Amino acid sequence: MRKDAFARFTFAVLGYNLLVIAWGAFVRATGSGAGCGAHWPLCNGEVLPTDPSVARMIEFSHRASSGLSLVLVLIMAIWSFRARDKGDPARRAAVFSFVFILSEALIGAGLVLFELVAHDASMKRALSMTLHLTNTFILLGCLVLTARAATGAVRLRLTSQGIAAWLSFAVLMLTLFLGMSGAIAALGDTLFPAKSLTEGFAQDLSPGAHLFVKLRTLHPMIATITGAVLIGFVTAAPMLRRTEQVKNTARFLFVLFGAQFVVGLLNVYLLAPVWMQLVHLLMADSVWIALVLLCASLMRSDHAPIGAASAVVSAS
Repeated sequence: MRKDAFARFTFAVLGYNLLVIAWGAFVRATGSGAGCGAHWPLCNGEVLPTDPSVARMIEFSHRASSGLSLVLVLIMAIWSFRARDKGDPARRAAVFSFVFILSEALIGAGLVLFELVAHDASMKRALSMTLHLTNTFILLGCLVLTARAATGAVRLRLTSQGIAAWLSFAVLMLTLFLGMSGAIAALGDTLFPAKSLTEGFAQDLSPGAHLFVKLRTLHPMIATITGAVLIGFVTAAPMLRRTEQVKNTARFLFVLFGAQFVVGLLNVYLLAPVWMQLVHLLMADSVWIALVLLCASLMRSDHAPIGAASAVVSAS
């Protein structure tokens, strides 16, 4: 795999976007989403805020970092056309990355303009959070595939992959659903914090509890189910494609998800402090990235079609 200047830049853009995503979670967890009022792209009607309140500076810094992220992805997309030949998958992935960074910005603008931030506890906000999470995960997937293609990795092929393709799609969708439930759980922790585990359980079991509180109890259950499915997937993957790349990526994903599960339990035990929410989110992003890479390893175009006699003898 080659790592020229363009390839290194794609990895830098991916890393920077992970930081921007974490800072966005910090904005939500600290209730700073309304720091600039219902104004976008201006902050409280100003290009540069003159009132340096904490919430305003947190929200403004997130907007500034998000704006830089959009510029970096645009540069990456343009550079891909100069650094790679026509038909190179890095070009396509970079263009999709730019499309989804644009939709990410529009969703963020919508949250602000419709005031679905701070202490808003409406179902519209819940739906917008799941949409935001979905777009973020797709964006990360596109960035990962851009970086992968930029290093000269083997192209992907979705056809003639048989059960490998269906399993990959199913696990990706289940993990995405887990992320959505996590977004709602995090919102419930922010809007309805508990002072103790006992109080938290009482909130969860109360007949009059807000829907966000009731929904957050489902997240650990969904995580357990997803974990069981992932264990099956990482066990089956090396059997479907007997390559070192698949085996190593599957092992790494297993370890990452195990660590994420432990972090999730700690998050509940510690009553979801802001710093732990950020760790939990970054771990979730890491699990998603590893899963995308594992699925990509299964979908390599140099693999023989599933069902062929040579399907298990592909080169790594």
